Amino acid sequence: MSRKVTVLGSTGSIGRQSLEVIAACGMEAVALAANSSAKRMEEQARQFRPAIAALADEAAAADLRVRLADTNVRVLSGLEGVLEAATFSSADTAIAALVGMAGLRPTLAAIREGKRIGLANKETLVCAGPLVLEEAKDYGAKVYPVDSEHSAIFQCLEGNRDRGEVKRLILTCSGGPFYGKKREELADITVADALKHPNWSMGAKITVDSATLMNKGLEVMEAMHLYHMPAEKISVVVHRESIIHSLVEYCDNAMIAQLGAPDMRLPIQFALTYPKRVSGPSAPLDLWNCGPLTFGTPDLEAFPCLALALEAAKTGGTAGAILNGANEAAVDQFLAGKIGFLDIAAKVERALSRIKAVQNPSMQDILDADAAAREEVM
Repeated sequence: MSRKVTVLGSTGSIGRQSLEVIAACGMEAVALAANSSAKRMEEQARQFRPAIAALADEAAAADLRVRLADTNVRVLSGLEGVLEAATFSSADTAIAALVGMAGLRPTLAAIREGKRIGLANKETLVCAGPLVLEEAKDYGAKVYPVDSEHSAIFQCLEGNRDRGEVKRLILTCSGGPFYGKKREELADITVADALKHPNWSMGAKITVDSATLMNKGLEVMEAMHLYHMPAEKISVVVHRESIIHSLVEYCDNAMIAQLGAPDMRLPIQFALTYPKRVSGPSAPLDLWNCGPLTFGTPDLEAFPCLALALEAAKTGGTAGAILNGANEAAVDQFLAGKIGFLDIAAKVERALSRIKAVQNPSMQDILDADAAAREEVM
C-alpha cells in the first residue's frame, strides 16, 4: 500500500490535513502544488522534502525559490509548473484539492497519467463530470472521493452488488452557521459571520458555500457523476451534528449510514488506503457523549443557492459550469466586501438565466461557459 503522493492544493485546509495523513500512514509526499502561499509551502517543503514544489503565482514562486535555495527541492511556477507537479512520474497518487475551477486542468492531467485520484475538488465534476470520468476510464485512473459526504456514500455502497437496489442517496448537511434564520434575517450578514462554521474548519470559499448551502448543491451534482444517479434520486437532509456523514437508502427501505467525528482526515485517509483500512490520525467518535442526532429539511427560500444548484443539476450540460463560475466570482466579491450575502444567490441566478446551457459540451464549451458566467457576475 506504500504510496508516493502529489498534493495539489497542499497549503489549503484539505492539503494540510492530507499531509498529516501521509506522515501518519508512512507514505511519501513527492510533489506539492498550490496557488500563492510561499511561506507555508516553504514550511511544507522543508518538512516533507518533495522533489517538486510548484506555485501558480509567478511572484510567489520566485519568493519560494529564494526561500528554498539551500535545499534540493525544485521550485516550479505558473500553470505549467502545477501541471508538471500533477503529472510527476514518481507519484502514483494525486490528492486533487486545488480550490474551484483552477483544479480542473491539473486533475485531468493527473488522470491522463493513470494516477489514483483522491478527489477533493468537487468543481471538477460539477463543471465537467462526464468528460473527466470518461478520461479516467480511458486512462485507467481510479477516482476516490475525499469529500466526507461522498466518502460516506462510497463506504455505504461497498456491500452493494446491484445499483438497481439503491432507492436514493441522502447527503447530510450541517445547515451552516445560519440554520433556522429566515431570508430577511440574512440581509446584514458579514463576512466574519459567514466564516464561523459550526462543525468544520475549512478554507474561506468552501465555508461561505456552506453558509449559502451552495456547497451542498455542488455535492448533489458531484454525486450524480460519481454514482451515476439522477438528481431525483439524491436528497439532502440537515443534520446539525455532522456525525452521520451521509446515507444510502435501498429499495427495501433499509438505510445504511457512515458515522464518524467531523474530521476530514478520515475520508482523506480512506481515499489513500482503500481497499485497506489502517490506523491513522483521525479522531475517534465517542457515541456515549456526542449527544442526540437531529434531522431537518433545508429551507430553499432562505437559502436559494441550493435550489439553483438542484435546478442546474437537472438542466445538465454546461449549467454546472455556469453555476460554479458565477458562484466563485460572487463569493470572491462577497469576501472582498463588495456585495452582500444575499447578492451571491442573486448573481448566480442572473447568470443561469442569461447564459444558455450547452448540452453534451466539449472542454472548450465548459471553459467558455465558466468565463461567460464570471463576466456576467462582474
